[in-house]
Amino acid sequence: MSFPLLTATVLAPAIGAVATAVVPSARRTLAKWVALAASVVTAVLAALVLIRFEPGGDRYQLTESHAWIPDFGVSYELGVDGIGVALVALTAVLVPFLIGAGWNDADPKEDETPAGRRWRPTQGFFALILMVEAMVVMSFVATDIFLFYIFFEAMLIPMYFLIGGFGDRAGENSESQQAKQRSYAAVKFLLYNLAGGLIMLAAIIGLYVATSDLPGGGTFSLQAITEARASGELTFAQNTERLLFLGFFIAFAIKAPLWPLHTWLPNAMGESTAPVAVLITAVVDKVGTFAMLRFCLGLFPEASAWATPVVIALALVSIVYGALLAIGQRDMKRLIAYASISHFGFIVLGIFAMTSQGQSGATLYMVNHGIATAALMLVAGFLISRRGSRLIADYGGVQKTAPILAGTFLIGGLATLSLPGTGPFISEFLVLVGTFTRYPVAGIIACAGIVLAALYVLILYQRTMTGPVRPELSRMPDLRPRELAVVAPLIALLIFLGVFPKPLTDIVEPSVQHTLSDVGESDPEPELEARR
Repeated sequence: MSFPLLTATVLAPAIGAVATAVVPSARRTLAKWVALAASVVTAVLAALVLIRFEPGGDRYQLTESHAWIPDFGVSYELGVDGIGVALVALTAVLVPFLIGAGWNDADPKEDETPAGRRWRPTQGFFALILMVEAMVVMSFVATDIFLFYIFFEAMLIPMYFLIGGFGDRAGENSESQQAKQRSYAAVKFLLYNLAGGLIMLAAIIGLYVATSDLPGGGTFSLQAITEARASGELTFAQNTERLLFLGFFIAFAIKAPLWPLHTWLPNAMGESTAPVAVLITAVVDKVGTFAMLRFCLGLFPEASAWATPVVIALALVSIVYGALLAIGQRDMKRLIAYASISHFGFIVLGIFAMTSQGQSGATLYMVNHGIATAALMLVAGFLISRRGSRLIADYGGVQKTAPILAGTFLIGGLATLSLPGTGPFISEFLVLVGTFTRYPVAGIIACAGIVLAALYVLILYQRTMTGPVRPELSRMPDLRPRELAVVAPLIALLIFLGVFPKPLTDIVEPSVQHTLSDVGESDPEPELEARR
């Protein structure tokens, strides 16, 4: 029996979370090192998954399958394709940097009362981050739909406590008012995602009933269902398939998030610490777009084609709407949140363009957006921790007092607007090319997002980093060695993937072809005017 590498990759952060949580309360520094060590071990295991994955091999690799609840067709079934392995790698790479960036975020402040300190245990903060990592990785590798659903929902619990119990300390309001805002953001996040999960649960039950006519009875196995559909052994009535598709898609659109189901994200990111905000948008939200590719298109190809025009329209609204609201933001973290809504619109657009370029670009976009947003948000978090304010108007002239901080902030911002030479440019280019080949009008509208992204990023940089130095910022320290060690590798990775994306595209492309085959689509033939 081969070593269960995928299970080990899930267990490493889960065991690390338990080990971190049981460290004595007085040993905060030890808890941090335990959490960092667990995240590094997870990254090493994810690297082994990446190395052992063969892009030209079977669709699902490193598979594991064990009976769990056989009477109900539930199995412990794992497997990873090219899209999943890319996102497992993204998650495992980012978490050590998030732990490093949030090294002091959960430590009690000197002026906090003993009652207030109880709610910010350092051990709990890092244990929750590791638990989220374990659940996200499981979501990327689970090929049993019921198993996926359990972890898709379970990750809401640690995220709720990270948002509500360990929120951002910078703000204009009193401590009690900030606590209310954090609580509101956490509850809103939980309710939105729980509602989507309940709709999805109904669809999962319906899917099980619909597969009950298979020779082995009802099943939750993704591979078994897709193979039965491809062979014609399993067919759905048209209305049944569309209802099941909507049940899955609504849950994923909330998680992604896609307009108009996005309103929880700005609150959640605005009230979270910078590492938790990155965890939300760069890691957790990717489960939604990943699941659209794996489950919506894989299980319901005809319904996916039926819904494509509406989904593309929603994606275009997300692109333009998110960018316009980002331009008008006064709060730095909410600006990045609305920018992410715009980026998720590009990802969904690429998925439902139903072309190899679009879906490859969407997958690369998930990875590159995660890295770019992490770089920008973490530097923004370092900036906010120095000034104690999230308001853009409270900054100015930072590049004169902290040039390295300003430089890394600029590079993160330029990557966010998809500057050529950075990873997001390749992603966005492929999404637009893939969209133009099938939906040229949608491609033209999506291009407006590029212009608007340049506006909100450059306006943000101009107002915070240039101009005269505000008196409150005259003694602002530059990036410290720990902070630079967090940001520099992310920037290097952005540039590497922008200059040489081939290793990532080679992994992703075969899985994209499998997905297109599931929905019965192929790239449109180019229309060339005959020469006279």
